[in-house]
Amino acid sequence: MVYMEKIISGNEAIALSFSDSGGVFASGYPGTPSTETMEELARLGRVYCEWAPNEKVALEAVIGASIAGGRALSTMKHVGVNVAADALLTLSYTGVNAGLILMVADDPGMPSSQNEQDSRNYAKFAKIPLLDPADSQEAYDFVREGLELSERFDTPVILRTTTRISHAKGVVTPGERLEPKIGPWVKDVPKYVMLPNFARIKHVKVEERLLALQEFAENTPLNRVELRDRELGIITSGVSYQHVMEAFPNASVLKLGLAHPLPPGKIRDFAGAVKRLMIVEEMDGIFEEQIRAMGVRVDIGKDMIPLCGEVSADIIRVAGGEKLPPVAAAVENLPQRPPTFCPGCAHRGLFTILSRLKAFVSGDIGCYTLGALPPMNAMHSTICMGAGISAAHGMAKVNEIAGRPEKPVAVIGDSTFFHSGMTGLLNMAYNHANALVVIMDNRTTGMTGGQENPGSGMLLQGGKTRQVDMVTLVKALGIDQVVEFNSYHLAEAEAAIRKGMETPGPYVLIDKNPCILRYRVQRPIRVVDQEACTGCRACLKVACVALGLTATGEKPKVSIDPNICNGCSVCAQLCKFNAISES
Repeated sequence: MVYMEKIISGNEAIALSFSDSGGVFASGYPGTPSTETMEELARLGRVYCEWAPNEKVALEAVIGASIAGGRALSTMKHVGVNVAADALLTLSYTGVNAGLILMVADDPGMPSSQNEQDSRNYAKFAKIPLLDPADSQEAYDFVREGLELSERFDTPVILRTTTRISHAKGVVTPGERLEPKIGPWVKDVPKYVMLPNFARIKHVKVEERLLALQEFAENTPLNRVELRDRELGIITSGVSYQHVMEAFPNASVLKLGLAHPLPPGKIRDFAGAVKRLMIVEEMDGIFEEQIRAMGVRVDIGKDMIPLCGEVSADIIRVAGGEKLPPVAAAVENLPQRPPTFCPGCAHRGLFTILSRLKAFVSGDIGCYTLGALPPMNAMHSTICMGAGISAAHGMAKVNEIAGRPEKPVAVIGDSTFFHSGMTGLLNMAYNHANALVVIMDNRTTGMTGGQENPGSGMLLQGGKTRQVDMVTLVKALGIDQVVEFNSYHLAEAEAAIRKGMETPGPYVLIDKNPCILRYRVQRPIRVVDQEACTGCRACLKVACVALGLTATGEKPKVSIDPNICNGCSVCAQLCKFNAISES
């Protein structure tokens, strides 16, 4: 049978391959650069898939699916594995029934993340295999390889991508489509119940499995030697392989598709066949540390390849001793274009007021984190998903001990609240912290493109579901003082926030305004009366990209781009001269 070639991204390739490889169940939480995998699975429509409230729940559901006999996939970004790690480390002990893949998307250079962590560490930590595809075709192939590896060795398998592999497109030739086959559902207490006595036995099996996987790594075609010019030999994996081939196309290469565990024999043989050995890996020196521990000489490694950011062909060339041609000097004095809220976003009104009130704001992961940037400067800490509420609780307790009257404000979105903010609020209610929590309930997971969540009332694959009522949920967690407000109305928002900051004890404000992009909200646009405008620039403090300055007369005056304006009226409410009105 001839299969049609496709030009697709790594994320799309993973979704297609899971669908083609007898996949039964998939669950994940949206997080760039992994998000499109689940969205593509939903579009294909051949596999049951769902968004979970967080990554731990997603992985636990996938474990259950595997135990019940269905091939399963969980998707998340690198920081999501931190949330799912509790389940992952025990899953290494229990093993699987049907094949189970954890797709993890790392983000070197942090274009969309709060840290830069290397998920290969989790494979080493959990003592499970990790596959590291170098392009879309390998992303497709490695899903099936991973499912077979999972079932052969009774282990979960990490399929690690990076931003470039997830989002770059390449030619993929799909393989034969397998029909989903659900295996037996067997009660096996010693295998799946990790009581200490059973876990001690399973730990021994985990170590035996790792040795068996290491022997497999020596002979699998996933790890291949490409002998060319032996003056320079390079050990690499993943997207770094592409950069290596661009930088030194004639060098000999040991490409590690199975990036954990490593094949010591193959590495020693390769190192002995070349004059100089270079190790190229993004982020941590995981290969280098292990290879040096094998007693293998490494001539070029992390002393020349940086630990931070993405690797490029130029970095590799310089590390290998080549000189780069001179490049043109950077253009100076270009206008700065910092990220900001979308025109019409409800978060703009909230942070305008928080900035005015000079509140200490404990933030969270979401679009609203942009409130930390100038000119608002209205967010003062961001740690991880859900931590805004817990951190505000700790701040409030220290303020109480120190006798300080300040009441911290936590800002969190609805998806992040469902993800891991609920337990922080439960803690705040239980231990009675003097803090204000503002929940921006826009009924979607906005920061990753508008995915469904328990508050949207819709499922990933379409169809309606029960929509969580935020007020009822917050009250059920033990918060008595819960008030809804509208952040588009600045006077109302300021009064609500002031009262929340002045009222003792835990206090929650909920702003129910839909995401303007997800729900395509459009209002009458605003215009500026140039005669009434004084050029005071007070309206520019809302940091809206629809606002600009027009050189008219002696003093530039504000203008509004009608192609960008969403008509939210926040700028008009800041104008003391009534110069901004509906068109």
